[in-house]
Amino acid sequence: MLKGLKERIRKAQVKAYLAVNQELIGLYWSIGRDILTQESEQGWGAKVVDRLALDLKSAFPEVKGFSARNLRYMKVFAESYPDPAILQAAPAKLTWYHNCTLLDKVKDSGKRHWYALQTIENGWSRDLLVHQIESGLYERQGKSTTNFKSTLPHPKSELAHQLLKDPYNFDFLEMGKEQIERDLERGLLGKLRDFLLELGTGFAFVGSQYHLEVDGEDFYLDLLFYHFKLRCFVIKENVDRRVHCANKPQSHRDI
Repeated sequence: MLKGLKERIRKAQVKAYLAVNQELIGLYWSIGRDILTQESEQGWGAKVVDRLALDLKSAFPEVKGFSARNLRYMKVFAESYPDPAILQAAPAKLTWYHNCTLLDKVKDSGKRHWYALQTIENGWSRDLLVHQIESGLYERQGKSTTNFKSTLPHPKSELAHQLLKDPYNFDFLEMGKEQIERDLERGLLGKLRDFLLELGTGFAFVGSQYHLEVDGEDFYLDLLFYHFKLRCFVIKENVDRRVHCANKPQSHRDI
C-alpha cells in the first residue's frame, strides 16, 4: 500500500508541476501579446516596458519573472508564436528557460519546433539542449553513412535513418587529426557518456573489440551497441567510420 501511495503522490506532483508550468507559459504569452498590441495601437516606446517591469515587481514583490529583460522575452515569444494554439503545442510543455534558449539560438520556426519536440521526448536539460543546437543536431539527423536500407526491412530502415546523425561530432575528445584508430577508440571509451549522448537516444554499450565468429572466421567489432527502439545491434567501425546495423548476420558480408 505504501509503495502504491508513493507512486500516486509522485505522479500527482509531476501533473501539478506540468499544469503550473503550462499556466505560466500561457501567462507569459498573454503578457507578451498585450505588449505587442499596445506597441502597435498606442505607440508604446521601449521605455514603457522598463516602467511596466518596475510596476509589476512593486505589485508582486514575491514573484520572480517580471524583469524588463524577461518581459522582452515574453514579447518575442508572443511575436514568434502569434497563434494562441501554441499554448496546446510543444513550447507550452517546456520550461520558460528552454523556450528562451530556443528563441535565442534558433531563428527558424520549423527547426525551433523540432528541437522543442526532441527536448520533450528525450528529457533534455537546458544545457544539453544548447549542446545539441550548437552541434547542429537538426542538420545532422538521419544522414549518416550506413547499410540500413540493404539489411533492414522497411519501415525499420527509415526509422534507423531518422534516429542517427551525420556526421558525428567528437570534438569533446580533444584529439588531433593525426590520431590513429586505436587512439580514437580509447578516447571514445574514456568519455563513454558523452559518446552515447552524441550518438542519440536508445543506445546501450555492449563492448569494445567484441568477438564474433561467422562461418568459422573470427571478427572483432570495434564498438558494439544495442539500440532499444530499433531492437538490433549497431556496429561502429573505426576503419571507414561507417555505422552498420545487424539483426542476425548470415555471413561476414552482412556485418
